[in-house]
Amino acid sequence: MFTLISIVISAILNLVDRAIGTDNGSGSGLLGSLYGLAVLLPTLAVSARRLHDTDRSGWWLLLYLIPVLGWIVLIVFWAMDGTVGQNTYGLDPKAAERGGAAFPGGEPGYPQV
Repeated sequence: MFTLISIVISAILNLVDRAIGTDNGSGSGLLGSLYGLAVLLPTLAVSARRLHDTDRSGWWLLLYLIPVLGWIVLIVFWAMDGTVGQNTYGLDPKAAERGGAAFPGGEPGYPQV
């Protein structure tokens, strides 16, 4: 959802850039560039978290530096189902959907009944 919303916002900002004349002709304008800088760190965090769901290190994000092939590999990793059950990076966030307890002993922060 983060990526989908980010793409929609980028497209809207691109249209606004063209309308107000801040588009530089290469597809990125002032507003789009500022938005890209604003979401750079959150995008890396979401990408690393998704890799952790598949039991891979965030260092795999360095594949960004390999044009085309690296991006395809990352897209495949992000599209894969996460590890069922606990992995190296924590508990399974979808355990409740699969019929198990997401957090052993109950939800964190809530008293046991």
